[in-house]
Amino acid sequence: MAKKLYIGNLSYETTDERLKEVFSEAGTVESANVIKDKFSGRSRGFGFVEMSTDEDAAKAMDMFNEKEVDGRKLIVSEAKPMTPRDNDRKSFGNDRF
Repeated sequence: MAKKLYIGNLSYETTDERLKEVFSEAGTVESANVIKDKFSGRSRGFGFVEMSTDEDAAKAMDMFNEKEVDGRKLIVSEAKPMTPRDNDRKSFGNDRF
């Protein structure tokens, strides 16, 4: 089963392809995505890599956590599941309306 990893402190120049290339040294990469700002299209400095097995994911965490890639020391950890966000932005914290 594939395991998703959080990759933090990415260089703003790191691309999806570069991320996949780097992490493929640890095993089979199912997907690699650098998260981008939806308005500017610029990298937000973090991303996710999905490794094909738990063993590959563990190896990638050992190999790349605190390793310098594209001039930045990466932070690599197991990705946490997304939590639902409160999208009720109508009141802006003001309950008078």
